[in-house]
Amino acid sequence: MLLFFALGLLVHFVFFASIFDIYFTSPLVHGMTPQVTPLPPPAKRLVLFVADGLRADALYELDEDGNSRAPFIRNVIMHEGSWGVSHTRVPTESRPGHVALIAGFYEDVSAVAKGWKENPVEFDSLFNESKYTWSWGSPDILPMFAKGASGDHVYTYSYDAQREDFGAHDATKLDTWVFDKVKDFFDAARNNQSLFSIVNEEKVVFFLHLLGIDTNGHAHRPSSREYKDNIKKVDDGVKEIVSIFKHFYEDDGKTAFIFTSDHGMTDWGSHGAGHPSETLTPFVTWGAGIKFPQNVSAQQYEDEFLKEWRLENWKRQDINQADIAPLMASLIGVPFPLNSVGILPVGYLNNTGLFKAESMFTNAVQILEQFKVKMTQKKEATLPFLFTPFKLLSDSQQLDILRKARSYIKQEKFDDVVSLCEELIDLALRGLSYYHTYDRLFLGISVAVGFVGWTSYASLLIIKSHSDIPRGTRREGKKPHHLLPCSFIVAGVLVACFLMIQACPWTYYVYCLLPVPIWYAVLKEREVIQALVESLLAFPLSRFVAYLLVFTLGIEVLVLSFFYRYMLTAGLIVFAGWPFLTQLWTRAKITCLSWAFFSLLLAVFPLMPVVGRKPDLSLVMGAGLLVLLLSLAVLATLVKRKLNLVKDELLVLLLQVLSTVLSMYVVYSTHHSLLKKEGLPLLNQIVSWATLASSLVVPLLSPTALWQRLTSILLSLMSTYLLLSTGYEALFPLVLSCLMFVWIHVEQETLQQSGVSCKQKLASIQFTYNTDITQFRQLCLDDIRRAFFLVFFLLTAFFGTGNIASINSFDLASVYCFLTVFSPFMMGALMMWKILIPFVLVMCAFEAVQITTQLSSKGISHYVIVMSMTIFLVFLNGLAQLLTTKKLQLCGKPKSHLM
Repeated sequence: MLLFFALGLLVHFVFFASIFDIYFTSPLVHGMTPQVTPLPPPAKRLVLFVADGLRADALYELDEDGNSRAPFIRNVIMHEGSWGVSHTRVPTESRPGHVALIAGFYEDVSAVAKGWKENPVEFDSLFNESKYTWSWGSPDILPMFAKGASGDHVYTYSYDAQREDFGAHDATKLDTWVFDKVKDFFDAARNNQSLFSIVNEEKVVFFLHLLGIDTNGHAHRPSSREYKDNIKKVDDGVKEIVSIFKHFYEDDGKTAFIFTSDHGMTDWGSHGAGHPSETLTPFVTWGAGIKFPQNVSAQQYEDEFLKEWRLENWKRQDINQADIAPLMASLIGVPFPLNSVGILPVGYLNNTGLFKAESMFTNAVQILEQFKVKMTQKKEATLPFLFTPFKLLSDSQQLDILRKARSYIKQEKFDDVVSLCEELIDLALRGLSYYHTYDRLFLGISVAVGFVGWTSYASLLIIKSHSDIPRGTRREGKKPHHLLPCSFIVAGVLVACFLMIQACPWTYYVYCLLPVPIWYAVLKEREVIQALVESLLAFPLSRFVAYLLVFTLGIEVLVLSFFYRYMLTAGLIVFAGWPFLTQLWTRAKITCLSWAFFSLLLAVFPLMPVVGRKPDLSLVMGAGLLVLLLSLAVLATLVKRKLNLVKDELLVLLLQVLSTVLSMYVVYSTHHSLLKKEGLPLLNQIVSWATLASSLVVPLLSPTALWQRLTSILLSLMSTYLLLSTGYEALFPLVLSCLMFVWIHVEQETLQQSGVSCKQKLASIQFTYNTDITQFRQLCLDDIRRAFFLVFFLLTAFFGTGNIASINSFDLASVYCFLTVFSPFMMGALMMWKILIPFVLVMCAFEAVQITTQLSSKGISHYVIVMSMTIFLVFLNGLAQLLTTKKLQLCGKPKSHLM
């Protein structure tokens, strides 16, 4: 059976990994010819300001007094340049946003595995194409463009990562550091002839990455005074830097300026998803080659922002974030980044019609080059009779469009050239997407076949090992057929040859060959299949249809809960009424009422706002007080039952009470320390990490009696959960655990109702690791319901508070008791543990259900794996067994204690 679990883990890991090959492969191709506009550019140099985390509305709107928070930028919009809204794409994170801005393509999502810091693949960028680039700002952003550059012409100046402290007194120092370093740079250039010479050359880029706004937004939220004051600080800094450039270059009119942001931010201080507050960022540009403000009487936009911002009389030109890269390349006359998919926004250019037409033609050829390389790669890796080309853009169509565009340029039909090139770009981008997803259907079918096969095999194994269905159908001494294994061997060889001919990656072999042995294992169990079919045929039709409808409805609720959290509420409401429709109500009225009460109470959580939107420290303190009351109740119960507590067990309970008190103090103290901008106290940080480290050890010191061990697990994990909470979610594990405790009672009552006698009362049951199969019963239909309950409760733990319903619900404030300095992996790990704590509580309760109902954990766990397809469920099951069955001793010999 251990081998089955190992194989199950491997199979599910392969299925999980296939997602990245099917959906998350890199969009980049290599081998294109650089394309540059063959006309003199309007600018010699470009200055790019990126205010990290700045929302469009936060910059453009007026304050309560009718004044702009960024008067200099607003003056540029009205008197010097052009403006609009830059639309970003998910994930709205700093790394993907800067890649779109500077390289012109939307980031390969596999970069998240590297913390958005390293390049998963090398790519071209505006900085690489420039003659020189100087950049100042965060060490998380600047190095990736320097590492991806050829040669030694991209210079970076970064502050220490420890400055990115969300609990710092003044995060605007991150921006003033950049402004000060730029001023020092130009002071040095005046006194250094060599540096003076190169900064006066053409095709030069200056990049200022300003992280203060993002840091203040995370720490204090965008509605805070700190966030809004930081905008004013940035505006003042930009004004000063522009003045320095004009003075240094003697106002030669050859400098182009761009001010934008990589992403926005939600009202609750996070980003990563697709909410308009995250995807709408400001874009303002002025200087060489940029159109002056255009006054208009009316503008047509779906949103109502123009009136709110009082900018309805100045022409707004929205763009996609990737469009900024070709605009910058056109302004300073460098080749468009090779992997750019941005479309040049010609409406921003203040130049001749010929320049706009030539630039647009260059843009079209540059994207077409990617399409041709992508098509060639896919064609060479596919058998000729299986290759299906992108029909909307054949070779002849490409030539016709390019020739027509050249003809229009000669005829000076520049507007027609722009329109024709936009059409060609649209087709080329659609073709790129077509070839990028070319193998998606093939791989998807292979994985689906494998998964259906594994589901079938696991189901048959459950039926074979834990039910009476196959008995009496097995034939002893039957000679094995050699045709079946030979057929599958031939099939595997043919699949491998097919993949080899097409030079497919090694992962394709795994996805396509894995179904072969799986389906062989399925068909080997043909006797079980035959017995199952006979049993189903003998089952009453009306009852079978009723069970099928209920099962299908339950599965649909599970699926819909991934998209609509309120479906969990609907399911819990149905759960609340379930005991009253059975005979359970006549046997255990108090248990049924408790089940209904806690089900309805838990049903409230999915209806509440996503965690992080409305932080409330009082709710965290309230949850802590409830934990303390629970601790006292446990102690009172033990005393009432006159259990002789040994010193180490009493010490464990006292440690858990102390841990809860310390957690409450740390949460309160840290919150007020950060409000005063005094940072995270070192003592609080030490206590937090110590609490986290001890939370998995302390329960092992408690007795293995069922109720004592489950309570000990809850108390220990709640201390950590309180430290990671910001609001109502602190109450969630308590309510969930109460329902789990009642579930254990309900399942034992249900088992007794079905006629199976229980050998022990709940109060006397011990957690033990039992491998004796004679102690377990056969599976029944009720066990399917139990497995469904488990999967539903796991999903409730997953989405109940919305803490991972979407990436933008990640609230950095949740980890402030542990650290405030930006560390994506550490912060992510802490948030993941917060998410897993409710999972652990559910799995520990299910371990108790399995013991109290005399159910083999192996049998039902197979079914759960089939339904949930989660790799870490096996890990959680093992962790639950460790927490519930193992016992550590502080001193003395072990003693047996019953509740």
